[in-house]
Amino acid sequence: MSLFVTLSRRNVMKKDIRPEQIRAARALIDWTRDDLAAASGVTIRTLARIESAQTIPRQTTLTALSSALETAGVEFIPENGGGPGVRLTRRSSQT
Repeated sequence: MSLFVTLSRRNVMKKDIRPEQIRAARALIDWTRDDLAAASGVTIRTLARIESAQTIPRQTTLTALSSALETAGVEFIPENGGGPGVRLTRRSSQT
């Protein structure tokens, strides 16, 4: 039983993103909720509820959101003493 709990926690922490991170990520890439909803397959209403912390999303929903944002160039920074955050991924220059 304790192994299941440990694995469960590890899985949740791996893709655990906060509402503030989602809003900040959208702002970094200049996306509206409509844009993120279209890219992730998550409804606008659900996205609004997640961003305002009115609901705790399923892991599959968080995965869809983070995948869409990461594909668009956002990197999620985990809690590391300075708090969780987001930044643009470093892309190699194209010449």
